[in-house]
Amino acid sequence: MSKYWEIFLNGYKGYANYLWHEITHPSWTNYFYWLIGVSLFFFLLEIVIPWRKKQATFRKDFWLDAFYMFFNFFLFSLIIYSAVSDVVVNLFNDGIKSIAGGFDLQASNPMRNFPYWSILLIGFVVRDFVQWWVHRLLHKSDRLWKFHQVHHSVEEMGFAAHLRYHWMENVVYRTLEYIPLALLGIGLYDFFVIHIFALSWGHYNHSNISVDRRITGGIVGALIGIVISQALLEVNLLTDPSSGVQILAFLGSVLAGIFILGPFMPKIFNSPEMHIWHHSYELPPERRYGINFGITLALWDYIFGTAYIPKEGRDIKLGFPGIDRFPEKFVKQNVLGFSDKSYNADDYERIKPVQ
Repeated sequence: MSKYWEIFLNGYKGYANYLWHEITHPSWTNYFYWLIGVSLFFFLLEIVIPWRKKQATFRKDFWLDAFYMFFNFFLFSLIIYSAVSDVVVNLFNDGIKSIAGGFDLQASNPMRNFPYWSILLIGFVVRDFVQWWVHRLLHKSDRLWKFHQVHHSVEEMGFAAHLRYHWMENVVYRTLEYIPLALLGIGLYDFFVIHIFALSWGHYNHSNISVDRRITGGIVGALIGIVISQALLEVNLLTDPSSGVQILAFLGSVLAGIFILGPFMPKIFNSPEMHIWHHSYELPPERRYGINFGITLALWDYIFGTAYIPKEGRDIKLGFPGIDRFPEKFVKQNVLGFSDKSYNADDYERIKPVQ
């Protein structure tokens, strides 16, 4: 027991030191400034090319959502999550070793000798697939829905709404993500790269912008071009742009993204036009548990039949029946879910079986 108490204390100290280092030492692997940079980028896009032109730049609850961003990714970990999760991970790994005769979950994985690009791709797809099912669970379970209501209490959509969610969602998502990612041997830096991409796309899904599918296809094509130039051609496009082969590979990937991938982007990746319906106040009666559950990828919704875009949803009402009684303050929102009190409308069909 003393071992795990020491891990708990070290987790506290370690995360506090990490957070201070993040704030005081900007770098390309610094998550604190990536979060700020990505957020500012989409905020500027919302100013320059707003989808809902009548929506205020500093929309309703803008500053509350901005606080949620830093709370869920930094302050919550500093307060308790990082230290406790260190203990849980060590308990879990020690349990696996004792049951399986010394089997090391981290060292024994099937991807140790895979190319780096394939590790990122597999890790991203597996994580997004797990998150899709967790997201469905948050809607299907009456208890978890009470936590998830915090995210759905957004009434005007913007990039920062992406990270307005109850702190218990951190626990649910990270717990169910850990086992498959650990089994695959996804390391901390791998997870960082995957998460930055997912963070950026999540901001995009919630932003007050609408971007042509050919542009998003070109962006994905550019990322593929960087991977090709670095992994397949064994050259670094970012540091050595002199190679004509590099440039041709990169430009070819961008063009392929625009003209080949572009038309299919709405079926592959999530978008503001699709995700706005997930936050719709009114759901189809036959889909009372929700629609469009995709986090980054939209294809899971099309595969499993939960995709729903009946028309342009730019100006639809957001929230849920009973939102007028939902707490407006951060503290009250974050003690939700631990009582039987519900903010759904009386006899709301979402939580009643079909007759």
